[in-house]
Amino acid sequence: MKAAAFEYVRPVTLSEACAILRADEDARVIAGGQTLVPMMAMRLARPSRLVDVARLPELAGIADEGAAVSFGAATRQLDAEKSTLVKIKLPLLAAALPWVGHRPTRSRGTVGGSVANADPAAEIPLVLVTLAGEVEFATADGVETCAARDFFTGPMMTALPQDAVLTRVRFPVWSGRVGVGFHEVSTRRSDFAYVSACAQVRFENGVCAQLAVGVGGGVPVPTRLDAVAQALVGTAMSDADIDAALEAPVAALDIMTDHYASTDYRRRVARELAARALRDARDAAIGAAA
Repeated sequence: MKAAAFEYVRPVTLSEACAILRADEDARVIAGGQTLVPMMAMRLARPSRLVDVARLPELAGIADEGAAVSFGAATRQLDAEKSTLVKIKLPLLAAALPWVGHRPTRSRGTVGGSVANADPAAEIPLVLVTLAGEVEFATADGVETCAARDFFTGPMMTALPQDAVLTRVRFPVWSGRVGVGFHEVSTRRSDFAYVSACAQVRFENGVCAQLAVGVGGGVPVPTRLDAVAQALVGTAMSDADIDAALEAPVAALDIMTDHYASTDYRRRVARELAARALRDARDAAIGAAA
């Protein structure tokens, strides 16, 4: 199939882009187009016009903010993957980025586009929620921020207002030495994940001092498992501790089903991948602290 007819516009300022969106409720923002264009080709999306924001200077660049690293929404995923700053300060994101699509799509796809389109299988939103990040967006009325946990409202749905442009995505930086783990299951590496899980852990004096773990892919929105952190912080995170801490939170997840994988399969895989991610993060954190 081919996309339905649409108008293409390239605003030269962020305010102009916001004004276009406010005037046309069927307009859609495009930057990399790696999610939106296939949806248009299948007629799952029929925007009246595409508002190309890829070259707006406000949406460019990776910034070290001390307590966080932020990405202009139009930052290419491949640029994030190659960034030394990301490798040093956001090791969990660095671990996840090679799993995002394939290298050719990462060279076009943007960090903000992955977040704004809210595909349940997307890796960047999973890391963003797990690390308790936030998004920043602009409308004709000004700039606002939204916590990642509140931003994703359903599959391919967000709290982004119709007339807004996502401007920055912000990931908190942890102090001290941390370890991370990331796992997913898909038909082929970098295809859409049936289930994914990630974890970041900080150890001090032989016990877990800080922990975050999240599950994506098999759930409607990326989900941070705070109950697991509450159970494991202050422990040595033995394999038995990890298994016990995951049991109830994973059982309570709203797991999706489709012709690719059943609910039961996805729940079993979510539990196993989360356990693997936690063990990997624990072992790396202990090694870093040694």
